Amino acid sequence: MRFHKLQNVQIALDFLKLRQVKLVNIRNDDIADGNPKLTLGLIWTIILHFQISDIQVSGQSEDMTAKEKLLLWSQRMTDGYQGLRCDNFTSSWRDGRLFNAIIHRHKPMLIDMNRVYRQTNIQNLDQAFTVAERDLGVTRLLDPEDVDVPQPDEKSIITYVSSLYDAMPRVPDVQEGVRANELELRWHEYYERVTMLLQWIRHYTVIFEEKRFPASYEEIEILWRQFLKFKETDLPNKEADKNQSRFQYQSLEGAVKSGQLKVPPGYHPLDVEKEWGKLHVSILEREKLLRIELERLERLQRIVSKLQMESGLCEEQLNQADALLQTNIRLLNAGKPLQRAGDIERDLDKADTMIRVLFNDVQALKDGRHPQGEQMYRRVYRLHERLVAIRTEYNLRIKSGATQVITQVTQVSQQTMRSEVDEVTLRYLQDLLGWVEENQKRINAAEWGSDLPSVESHLGSHRGLHQSINEFRSKIERARADEAQMSGTRGTYQEYLGKLDLLYAKLLNSSKSRLRHLESLHAFVVAATKELMWLNDKEEEEVNFDWSERNANMTSKKDNYSGLMRELELKERKIKEIQNTGDRLLREDHPGKTTVEAFQAALQTQWSWMLQLCCCIEAHLKENTAYFQVWPEDV
Repeated sequence: MRFHKLQNVQIALDFLKLRQVKLVNIRNDDIADGNPKLTLGLIWTIILHFQISDIQVSGQSEDMTAKEKLLLWSQRMTDGYQGLRCDNFTSSWRDGRLFNAIIHRHKPMLIDMNRVYRQTNIQNLDQAFTVAERDLGVTRLLDPEDVDVPQPDEKSIITYVSSLYDAMPRVPDVQEGVRANELELRWHEYYERVTMLLQWIRHYTVIFEEKRFPASYEEIEILWRQFLKFKETDLPNKEADKNQSRFQYQSLEGAVKSGQLKVPPGYHPLDVEKEWGKLHVSILEREKLLRIELERLERLQRIVSKLQMESGLCEEQLNQADALLQTNIRLLNAGKPLQRAGDIERDLDKADTMIRVLFNDVQALKDGRHPQGEQMYRRVYRLHERLVAIRTEYNLRIKSGATQVITQVTQVSQQTMRSEVDEVTLRYLQDLLGWVEENQKRINAAEWGSDLPSVESHLGSHRGLHQSINEFRSKIERARADEAQMSGTRGTYQEYLGKLDLLYAKLLNSSKSRLRHLESLHAFVVAATKELMWLNDKEEEEVNFDWSERNANMTSKKDNYSGLMRELELKERKIKEIQNTGDRLLREDHPGKTTVEAFQAALQTQWSWMLQLCCCIEAHLKENTAYFQVWPEDV
């Protein structure tokens, strides 16, 4: 038995000698008897010969051993990396930087050397072993904990480094005079510049796509000045930054074409230009909307200035009429003749005309949702209240009082005076009727809006009008109280008052109905707009997705498609709910049905397009899968 074992071992040793494997002091009986030291030495000799004996390095000498050749290859691969020395196959490799530098020299995109210089030994070792196995197919023979020791095992390091040599035997030439680490630094600078630029572009694209603006003129004016500063200062600076990034890419293009650098999706200069184009579109739209809004608020601000000036003039007119009225009341009480009593009524008529114009201006402010609209309304309303109070006192104290002083006034004259008082009170009632009829026409002719901003504008405007209609009830109550002062025309007054009650009830119902319909339309349009925006954003995202050979991550592509399908499944239910809401509004004969139908059609079109896009994505997946199966080296 022992004889056969010795014979087999001898045959193996003879074979190794024929293959020029150096065997020193190793006999067949040492191996057959299981001498551990000599057996392990024989195994290492076999590994050393067959694993690394074929190493060829430019500049090697003929008398170099395989180990020395491997060390020379390692030194060439790590030459030029700051602070790195490859002196042996033990302590030089402990911090993991040499492993990372070798991979980086071969494929700079796989390793970020800036991070390597900051990371711990364990982090560097784990990163190098993981990347080598994942991207280069080098089996992970070592664990970081086995290498991060004061004196790593030399044979283990040699075995692993020889595996790296098998994966990338050629020392890359220095391209265009730029060493690998310098190339990485230039790529890192380009990558950082483009990252910051894209963040800036997308940030301002989102800001400029916002279509809601501040309500006050001062705020919109500040916004306009900021926008002009952005166009004149910030935009040119960033455009120069963009041009600089394009020049940087041109200096890296050779490395990209040779495969040394791999450009992530969205980082090619064409991708940057596409984002820049979107920003320019949003800038043009923003400028257009800002100009429109600024002109609108300037127009309203002129109305505010006009209101402030003319309400002041109206107040002076009322002060003048009131002062003359009080003077004549004192003269009347003293039994003295009246002075310029006719001027009082002329001043009141002038103030009445001015207040009518002011009310029209106030309504324009409220329709335009100006922040001072309500304030101006209260100011004009107080002027109107004062006008009514002065006119009433004038009618009761001057016109009626004059009949008591002039004893020769006939009964006919007394009736004339009462008739004049009745005429003033009746005119006030007619004014109320006119206000109700005018606002009824306004509601009947009002539009509903075709998009979210216009629907919101109509809703805000009508809420203000509805509040005014509710407050108008107090004026009707006052007119009802004035009925007691009527004499000969009480029947006519009661007829007008009854008509006012009917018309006001109709106006109030119309206003409530419009408010309810606007609120339901607004809720529908908000929901539909939200889904349309999501569909548009998702469409843009999928259309811009990188399906080229540059993006070889099929797992990511499949996960992206699966995620999209899950999202669409949820969105389908939501869109059906919105379409059902629209159908219900149409069945109820909603006054804004044209808007409802338009949004329903837009949703249906966008949803159909998204489904067609999904078919395209599915086809892309199949084509990409087939491509990378045929050309796996591109992965």
